[in-house]
Amino acid sequence: MGGIDFFLLWAGAAVSLAEIWAGGLLAPLGFASGLLVVIFGHLIGNTPLALGGLIGSRAGVSTMVGVRPSFGTRGSYFASLLNVIQLVGWTGVMLWIGGKAAQAVSDLPGIGFRGWVAVMGVVTTVWALAGHRFWKWLHRIAVSGLLLLSVLMTWILVSEFGWGSLFRSAPGGGMPFMLGLDLVIAMPISWLPLVSDYSRYSRGTWSAFWGTWIGYFIVSSWMYIVGLAASIVTRSPTPDSMVMELMVSWGFVLPALIIVLFSTFTTTFLDIYSATVSSINIWPHLDRSKGVIVCGALGTIVALLFPATAYEHFLTFIGSVFIPLFGIVLADYFFLRGDRYTRGSFEREAEGWYRRGINGWAFVSWTAGFLIYHMLQRFSQIGSSVPSLLAAAGLYLALMRVMRRPDAR
Repeated sequence: MGGIDFFLLWAGAAVSLAEIWAGGLLAPLGFASGLLVVIFGHLIGNTPLALGGLIGSRAGVSTMVGVRPSFGTRGSYFASLLNVIQLVGWTGVMLWIGGKAAQAVSDLPGIGFRGWVAVMGVVTTVWALAGHRFWKWLHRIAVSGLLLLSVLMTWILVSEFGWGSLFRSAPGGGMPFMLGLDLVIAMPISWLPLVSDYSRYSRGTWSAFWGTWIGYFIVSSWMYIVGLAASIVTRSPTPDSMVMELMVSWGFVLPALIIVLFSTFTTTFLDIYSATVSSINIWPHLDRSKGVIVCGALGTIVALLFPATAYEHFLTFIGSVFIPLFGIVLADYFFLRGDRYTRGSFEREAEGWYRRGINGWAFVSWTAGFLIYHMLQRFSQIGSSVPSLLAAAGLYLALMRVMRRPDAR
């Protein structure tokens, strides 16, 4: 995969109803301040995402295998298991959101919500089964079409309400600037547990880096701005649904349905595929195709049985595990190892000096970062993502340099 393939892969991940909805959360800031938050938040959050992908493109390993040098082989199982749980859960969330949106756009006789969920679950699973050689061509067609339809969606929104009403909107209050910034930063960082699963297929390190960075930055910022604008002008708590309804009212039923369906496919297949890859880190003999089918089926069942609101907070809690965790992984790779991993860095026997394959200092550092994350979320208005990531990374480097020699590995 080359730079354009990574651009389209992460642009496809960013074209999402969930990102439009997240942009609507920034409405209390007003449009001008919200726009600054979106741009600066993505500038900050996209950088660790793309840097995480460098590990996969240089070493040729998946994300969870890339956790082994810092946490130990068995220590990486902790991250892998939580990642499988959250990715199956997010598969359920995305299929549930897509099913509700598809039903609202086109309530076809005999299909309904459950029918849409089942159809999208099957197609998304098949998409994940296709593999990286086919994703190149699928995304060149599907994501290019999605981006063109997103231009139409944005044009309809602006034509309906105009730019003037947006820039004249006064901040509603109730959200500090830094807290809004944290909401944006957390979105690209949330993809860190997946990024190397795809960057390992790159033809070149920097093409993967810039394709990932630019693709996600442009399109995720765009979706956030659409959600922010829609929420401000309509006062709607669900700008994603409102935008689709607006397209339908203008007579663009089929384009709206295509956006709903294909944005679900191009985002959710990443969850299904990466849940399988994370499982393989724990159970190396697991067949990839069977794993994809099982993970896709589980995610579809979750969407059919439970509303997303029943477990979304639980998934967000699990997601907070990975922000300080990848602060440690990035610190280990770029500062402790000097951006160099050898084959032995990932092998079980190479980690023999860890206690039973677990680096306790990494877990101490992660625990500190995790606690800081939740303390800041509860008691502070400065945001929690970047401080917890930096705190875990800094403590890890300090402990490893005092307690262990970097060349001991």
